[in-house]
Amino acid sequence: MAKFIIKRVLAAVFTLFVVCTLTFFLMNMIPGGPFLSEKTSARTLEIVNEKYGLDKPLFEQYLNYMGRLLKGDLGVSFKKQGFTVNQIIAKSFPVSAGLGGIAILWSLALGLPLGVLAAMRRNHVSDRIVMFVCTLGISVPSFVIGGTLMYFIVEQLGLVSGIGLNSPSSYILPVLTLSFSPMSYIARLVRSTMLDVIGQDYIKTARAKGLSNFKVIFKHTMRNTLIPVITYLGPMTAGVLTGGFVVERIFSIPGLGRYFIDAISNRDYPMIMGTTIFFAAILIVANLIVDILYCVVDPRIKFE
Repeated sequence: MAKFIIKRVLAAVFTLFVVCTLTFFLMNMIPGGPFLSEKTSARTLEIVNEKYGLDKPLFEQYLNYMGRLLKGDLGVSFKKQGFTVNQIIAKSFPVSAGLGGIAILWSLALGLPLGVLAAMRRNHVSDRIVMFVCTLGISVPSFVIGGTLMYFIVEQLGLVSGIGLNSPSSYILPVLTLSFSPMSYIARLVRSTMLDVIGQDYIKTARAKGLSNFKVIFKHTMRNTLIPVITYLGPMTAGVLTGGFVVERIFSIPGLGRYFIDAISNRDYPMIMGTTIFFAAILIVANLIVDILYCVVDPRIKFE
């Protein structure tokens, strides 16, 4: 297992290097610059570019950035004066992580039982209702769901606040918006996998031995059913923990996603690089944890 983890860590470092390199050069290939939209004189623009090292050749800028990155320095934001990218991430990520953590738990708490219910009641009314809701959750973009909830629950009914995270009730709409699509996908995964597992010989043998339906489902069926769900948890966790970029924008949540969108709009190079690298690191770590969980859920899976 230690050998496997070392291999994955080395692969993760190489992947991050590729992500950093591609992001840096692709970002700088786009015409324009971070200060061209501002009404400044040519001399002022020259001074600003010199201050941030943008006057140097592109490859030299890349080497300087990678040198700072090795020291853990993600640079200084071009647009949010007085703040480093490290400070912005340290301040905004806990907000996104708290919101995302609740959304993940809610997705699992609803998705798993709904998938089991749909599989156990295949082709019944309850199955059709669950599948309709899940198809809706996967098909409809999060900004449509968030906007709809804002209109009906906040504007029309006035039940909860739709701006910020100022009270426990203000978490309801962002969590529902963030968790709706993952919950739907998990439910569909559980249903399809469970229908396949139920037909296996060892399940028929367990039923023939007189085991209760509860034991057959939760002791024998669920173990194999969870494997594709765990596979999905890796990228889902990374995406939700960093905050639904659009969701945070809709509900005015000061999370990492909001800064990422602003950085792209403002051509804030260090912020774009920092958030991209941070997101990639979370995704890689989440996938590594998922690979380790495989062995816990199914002892037949061995590390090589």
